[in-house]
Amino acid sequence: MKKSSSLLKLALCTAIIASMLGGCGNSSKTETTATAESASESNGETSSKADSAAGSYTIGISQLAEHGSLDNCREGFIKGLAEEGFIEGENLTIDYQNAQGDTANASVIAQNFVSKKYNLVCAIATPSAMACYNAAQGTDIPTIFTAVSDPVAAELVESLETPGSNCTGTSDALPVEDQLKMIRAMMPEAKTIGIMYTTSEVNSISTLETYKELAPKYDFEIVESGVSSSSDIPIALDALITKVDCISNMTDNNVVNNLDTVLAKATEAGIPVFGSEVEQIVNGCAASMGLDYVELGRQTGKMAAAVLKGEDAATMPVQVISSGSLYVNSEVMSQFNLTIPDEYKDTYTEVE
Repeated sequence: MKKSSSLLKLALCTAIIASMLGGCGNSSKTETTATAESASESNGETSSKADSAAGSYTIGISQLAEHGSLDNCREGFIKGLAEEGFIEGENLTIDYQNAQGDTANASVIAQNFVSKKYNLVCAIATPSAMACYNAAQGTDIPTIFTAVSDPVAAELVESLETPGSNCTGTSDALPVEDQLKMIRAMMPEAKTIGIMYTTSEVNSISTLETYKELAPKYDFEIVESGVSSSSDIPIALDALITKVDCISNMTDNNVVNNLDTVLAKATEAGIPVFGSEVEQIVNGCAASMGLDYVELGRQTGKMAAAVLKGEDAATMPVQVISSGSLYVNSEVMSQFNLTIPDEYKDTYTEVE
């Protein structure tokens, strides 16, 4: 009986210990689960940073509108990143958003990017750049811009040499003097150049002032026509084409979005339109001392890659293409009896 009693006591003790161990095991499991859920929530908030630590990155691209010039910038940007080892679908995720020409949409896109704590945002065109820059204030998210003619006037940077904030990029400041010189060589008898611009576009205003400053050097008078929206363009054009010998188109996004209208009305009036970059020549402008926006975007992508690798955007100078190249549309040139001057015959590029 003593032996059985001892066995019984031993069994009871074993059961109690097992129960206690089981209870401790369940308690530990619950705590681990709670910690995992908390970590999951935290990871949702800082996923981009965690991804970057693991060697993958997420960036946002905010593009103001869908047209050839800005599309080319985006294409070049992705190429530039890839050349530096950041390849979409491998170690890079890209959230591309288009504001459809609406600055309010650009602001919403920028705020969304920042709320998701992306590693970097790329802004294509000035209104998108301003929206991203403002949304990222107070965060460590760098903004890399492109297709911004005057980033100082847009208050994106303190200076081209030293941006001073977590924002830098590339400028598409037009080679205005090269353009005036080319137009004078092609149209020796011309006296007036028409320029249409959007009155709220700081880049356009800045470039227009450069045109007005340099035009007398080439015996030109600039006739300007400001519009506030795309609906103003047809009426403004009807008045402008009666006053000028030709039109020089800038990179004004509102006007470029309506380039078909500009070309149709100007052609009907016998007025040639000179563009500001390759895509405008493809679309029907006669010629341009312009920019290659794929190359501009590529340059921007390489800057973004450097920032992702650890360089400080605040000390990275804004890059500017200092001179343009001559691009011509031979079919349009013939239509207006324009010929390529001798000084350009060895350097021009024909586009179709």
